[in-house]
Amino acid sequence: MIANIGSFIIGAAIFGYAAWALVKFINKSKKGKCAACDLEKSCSTQSQCGIPPK
Repeated sequence: MIANIGSFIIGAAIFGYAAWALVKFINKSKKGKCAACDLEKSCSTQSQCGIPPK
Protein backbone atom coordinates (compact mmCIF):
# COMPACT_ATOMS: atom_id res chain seq x y z
CA MET A 1 0.00 0.00 0.00
CA ILE A 2 2.79 2.43 0.88
CA ALA A 3 4.52 1.54 -2.40
CA ASN A 4 1.35 2.52 -4.28
CA ILE A 5 1.20 5.88 -2.52
CA GLY A 6 4.89 6.45 -3.22
CA SER A 7 4.42 5.59 -6.89
CA PHE A 8 1.49 7.99 -7.09
CA ILE A 9 3.50 10.81 -5.49
CA ILE A 10 6.47 10.24 -7.81
CA GLY A 11 4.16 10.09 -10.85
CA ALA A 12 2.36 13.27 -9.80
CA ALA A 13 5.69 15.05 -9.31
CA ILE A 14 6.88 14.01 -12.79
CA PHE A 15 3.66 15.09 -14.50
CA GLY A 16 3.54 18.30 -12.45
CA TYR A 17 7.07 19.23 -13.48
CA ALA A 18 6.33 18.41 -17.12
CA ALA A 19 3.23 20.63 -17.05
CA TRP A 20 5.19 23.47 -15.39
CA ALA A 21 8.00 23.21 -17.97
CA LEU A 22 5.48 23.20 -20.84
CA VAL A 23 3.67 26.28 -19.53
CA LYS A 24 7.00 28.07 -19.02
CA PHE A 25 8.08 27.20 -22.58
CA ILE A 26 4.78 28.39 -24.09
CA ASN A 27 4.90 31.68 -22.15
CA LYS A 28 8.48 32.35 -23.30
CA SER A 29 7.63 31.54 -26.92
CA LYS A 30 4.72 34.02 -26.84
CA LYS A 31 7.17 36.83 -26.00
CA GLY A 32 9.06 36.42 -29.25
CA LYS A 33 12.60 35.45 -30.08
CA CYS A 34 14.55 38.31 -28.49
CA ALA A 35 12.23 39.09 -25.59
CA ALA A 36 12.43 35.51 -24.35
CA CYS A 37 16.21 35.27 -24.78
CA ASP A 38 18.29 35.05 -21.60
CA LEU A 39 20.92 37.30 -23.20
CA GLU A 40 18.42 40.03 -24.13
CA LYS A 41 20.33 42.83 -22.36
CA SER A 42 23.77 41.97 -23.72
CA CYS A 43 22.87 40.50 -27.11
CA SER A 44 24.76 41.86 -30.11
CA THR A 45 21.94 40.91 -32.50
CA GLN A 46 19.30 43.18 -30.97
CA SER A 47 19.20 45.19 -34.20
CA GLN A 48 17.81 42.09 -35.93
CA CYS A 49 15.03 41.90 -33.38
CA GLY A 50 13.83 45.46 -33.80
CA ILE A 51 15.21 46.57 -30.45
CA PRO A 52 17.40 49.67 -30.61
CA PRO A 53 20.91 49.02 -29.25
CA LYS A 54 21.75 50.50 -25.84
